Amino acid sequence: MDAKTSILDIQPVAKTRINEVDFNNLQFGKQYADHMMYCDFIDGEWQQPKIVPYGPMTFQPSAKVFHYGQAVFEGMKAFKDDNDEVWLFRPEENFNRINRSSQRMAIPEFPKEYFFESLKTLLELDKDWVKKGKGNSLYIRPFAIATEAGVSASESSEYRFMIITCPAQAYYNKAVKVVFAQEYSRAADGGVGFAKAAGNYGAQFYPTQLAKAKGFDQIIWTDASTHEYLEEAGTMNIFFRIGDQLLTAPTNDRILDGVTRKSIIQLAKDEGVEVIVDRVSVKQIVEAAKSGELKEIFGAGTAATVVRVEGFEHDGVYHDLPEIEQPYATHFKNKLQDIQYNRADDAHQWRYKV
Repeated sequence: MDAKTSILDIQPVAKTRINEVDFNNLQFGKQYADHMMYCDFIDGEWQQPKIVPYGPMTFQPSAKVFHYGQAVFEGMKAFKDDNDEVWLFRPEENFNRINRSSQRMAIPEFPKEYFFESLKTLLELDKDWVKKGKGNSLYIRPFAIATEAGVSASESSEYRFMIITCPAQAYYNKAVKVVFAQEYSRAADGGVGFAKAAGNYGAQFYPTQLAKAKGFDQIIWTDASTHEYLEEAGTMNIFFRIGDQLLTAPTNDRILDGVTRKSIIQLAKDEGVEVIVDRVSVKQIVEAAKSGELKEIFGAGTAATVVRVEGFEHDGVYHDLPEIEQPYATHFKNKLQDIQYNRADDAHQWRYKV
């Protein structure tokens, strides 16, 4: 028995479903690849990971995830280059972050060997689901949930760690309109805003629904105490360009430490762009928009990659952003994707070959 079969219990599908999928008309998160991984935490330790055909699972109605929200997740992508080789982008960052999220939610950390062996095996089994071409990828969703049956208000003693994958194209196909938050908050000091905890996203759906009813695509969240400082968007970290400077908020216990965010910061610094990582005030951005100094706002995240903001509203006033030549948003999106698709040098060794 080789090392891989001693680590994983693999039950491959009898027949692939890939021919049932129209890869030219994908709806994000609706079609899933043939296999998934799950691993249970029982009696104080993680059991043998299993790779099985993608499909439904059964849980007790009293499973603690349904009652107390112990759930964390990650977002990653696999890319296929022109030579049919499959690559991950900075997967160690995702592994470390899901364990930081798990720790904050009192979920046991997942073993590194299990995580990477499971990822590699899933991607080898479902390699054909990773399509070539710019914008195409296989989105990867690792997550962990509390599975112990019981409604007592305490952390679970049993958990399930899973990885599912789905073919994906561009998350946003156009620039977005945003509104600066002035009433609702995404996260508070001392809370779980820095973690990819499921409840963070569930809590922002209602205010985002209100924003969409007014014609906006996303909210840029502000600090919960004063609503005077801009922090991040619903599914993205956020960047502001004033003149030739690039501004973004520092990570803290309210802001997600985004992998795409830190990659863009590094790429910008590599090119000599001045990057200011500091609190960004609403007043500063509104005044820069009025004076014409605000050149760009763009979001950055795994699903979205980089998305340009075409305008924002604050205090009932809408501010259009200018159409400029050679925007940072387009430039750094292309630089990032060239690395991800193995079309450019990888100076920082971010690519991980499967």
